[in-house]
Amino acid sequence: MNIQQATQEYEIWLAKHLTLIDGDLTLKHTHMTEDPFSFFRATFYRWVQLWMERKSDFIKAPLVLAVGDLHVENFGTWRDIEGRLIWGVNDFDEAAWMPHTLDLVRLATSARLAIKLGHLTITSKEAADALLQGYRESLEATGSAFVLAEHHKGLREMAMSNLRDAERFWAKMEALPLALPPVPKAAVTALESMLPEPGLSYILSHRIAGLGSLGRQRYTALADWRGGKVAREAKALAPSAYCWQQTGNTSNEIQYQTILNNAVRCFDPTVRLIDGWIIRRLAPDCSRIDLSSLSKQGDMTRLLHAMGWETANVHLGSRQATEQVKHDLKQRPSDWLYLAAKEMADLVTTDWNDWKTGVAPSTKK
Repeated sequence: MNIQQATQEYEIWLAKHLTLIDGDLTLKHTHMTEDPFSFFRATFYRWVQLWMERKSDFIKAPLVLAVGDLHVENFGTWRDIEGRLIWGVNDFDEAAWMPHTLDLVRLATSARLAIKLGHLTITSKEAADALLQGYRESLEATGSAFVLAEHHKGLREMAMSNLRDAERFWAKMEALPLALPPVPKAAVTALESMLPEPGLSYILSHRIAGLGSLGRQRYTALADWRGGKVAREAKALAPSAYCWQQTGNTSNEIQYQTILNNAVRCFDPTVRLIDGWIIRRLAPDCSRIDLSSLSKQGDMTRLLHAMGWETANVHLGSRQATEQVKHDLKQRPSDWLYLAAKEMADLVTTDWNDWKTGVAPSTKK
């Protein structure tokens, strides 16, 4: 099965679980032609296929509740219940029970692709080593969340430089197109329940964002509240693409809230799964950190080390698997992550070339 056929079959499967927006899906397909990293971000479903086809020892590694769609741009900032600025994994749309190696190899692969585009000033070997070292050290230390208000000067400076200009941010929110009816009642109810005050008047808009989730229903409630603006987003969730490729007794349960509840984490009190919709606060200080910001980070080794550490923070939520994961890592050669990322990056790049040249769907699986 090639990338064209894989995309078609996955989207047919996805449409059974949620409503897809054709225009947004077309835009996603266009973005997939831009560069290998954008393609990579948009195609976790294809990653799962390639991962399964390799039939290596990686897919037999201990299972954890993992991120799945992990990459160097899936990190960002939010405010915890104390109002402190926190940094960590930003999105868990594809969370599922997977081999712990999947998150590590995917993160290292994304770093390699970003390096080839000139967005990270570090070698692929240095990146893989830093990720693995951070991951190991976090496992041994039983994890620790990244509270930027008090520690992690380098990350704090990167995050603060990434904070968007408030006037421009809110102007962009106000410019979003109004949501066209019918808007699912469950989304409206979920959004209203997470606004800072009941009965608040708001503007309901359609928002286009992300790559992996582009094509799904996504709504924003924008309101004026006590002298300023507030926004909440509702995004439709589906089971992880990992479930699409699994057979047997694999559950289709959405794991977003479970992974949040169990990870070593300073919770964002405005993020909650409600009736199949993930609700989150949108604000200038609550955002994903993109590649343009990462490229300005001085100490790339420290940044990748932090990403590895945060990945372990998430995996430590699967407490029963921690010792098995440690044992599994000890059995692997020192360069296993670098070599696995190299192989997967080559496969992704081949798929990207096939996608942008419009290779015809295969007639055979």
